[in-house]
Amino acid sequence: MMPAARVQAAIELLDAIIDGAKREGAPADRLISAYFKQRRYAGSKDRRAVRELVYRAIRHCGEIPRTGRAAMLALAQDDAQLVPLFDGSTHGPPAIGGKEQPADAGIAPEWLIKSLAASGIEGEAAQAMLGRAPLDVRVNTLKADRETLELPEAFEKLEAPNALRLAAGTNVDQWPVYREGKIEVQDHGSQIACLAADARSGETVIDLCAGAGGKTLSLAAAMGNMGELIAADTDRGRLSKLKPRAERAGAGMVQTVLLDPKSELEALEGFVGKADLVLVDAPCSGTGTWRRKPEAKWRLTQASLEGYARLQDELLEIAAKLVKPGGRIAFVTCSLLDTEGKDRVAEFLERNEGFTAETPELPLGVPHGDGVRLDPFQHGTDGFFVAIMRCA
Repeated sequence: MMPAARVQAAIELLDAIIDGAKREGAPADRLISAYFKQRRYAGSKDRRAVRELVYRAIRHCGEIPRTGRAAMLALAQDDAQLVPLFDGSTHGPPAIGGKEQPADAGIAPEWLIKSLAASGIEGEAAQAMLGRAPLDVRVNTLKADRETLELPEAFEKLEAPNALRLAAGTNVDQWPVYREGKIEVQDHGSQIACLAADARSGETVIDLCAGAGGKTLSLAAAMGNMGELIAADTDRGRLSKLKPRAERAGAGMVQTVLLDPKSELEALEGFVGKADLVLVDAPCSGTGTWRRKPEAKWRLTQASLEGYARLQDELLEIAAKLVKPGGRIAFVTCSLLDTEGKDRVAEFLERNEGFTAETPELPLGVPHGDGVRLDPFQHGTDGFFVAIMRCA
């Protein structure tokens, strides 16, 4: 592909991503993959260059652009090398018209900027949310040791005891150590959130929103594969991915439970009042993961944010019924908005006088409300809020 053709491809993809954001359609990575499956002629350098243009444009635009072309024109204002590529060639974009209006540059839609600022995230901290995320892995202590593990490429040891950082884009899934279950891809912040949960051998632990099981496997390793670990979720597809991952990791203790929305306690009836730990890794806006999914800023609405907050309240109430006296709830969201963090915990503690907040001792993070927050600017991790509530 010629450089102009790459710009046109990026514009077409941006159109699809903008439409997907408005209609709650497929995410950007899936749309990009589907686009190139239909264009086998595009080589690896072309795919990489187009993908780079797409994500640069997404990161550059605050409000959702009218069109992909408007988004790319906004990027061209910041990168003069793109301007001559609007050349009207056969496979390139038409020349720039004198009255064309580029999209507005910015970090996110205005209402989100205000919400982040009210939550203490502004300036450089807000800008860092749209940086590039590194690749972090967790050494699986059921099969390996960080001090003796050998990897094919250079790495950096991080503050979490089993965390390593590699160059972004490293294809670790092709490595024997990955296929053997000795390492798992997991953001450093996510690993620290699991440290806060402090799962121990012999405990009864419920991962209430297990998804595909990234944190479940971290809990299993912390427990030394000893105890009872329940991975529960309402998403059959995501939960089905956990079994092969657990087998690869040597986490034979993991049990999966499929939940029906609004009837979760029926499936978990046998664990009511018996859990030492309930991890509520709650569905949320994902504002803390914009480095990986920058188009998520265009998908979030005030209505959906309110819906996430209500769901988080419901999940915390379920967890309160599952935990036993002396047990604890670990509440985690990958969000930097207070309405999905400290506000939820404050309201939970008001409703449930038998619970008290505890501040976990962690290698990274700053106190925030009754919990701890990590963010890309201060800590180089995805954004997380973590809180521990102990049942009397």
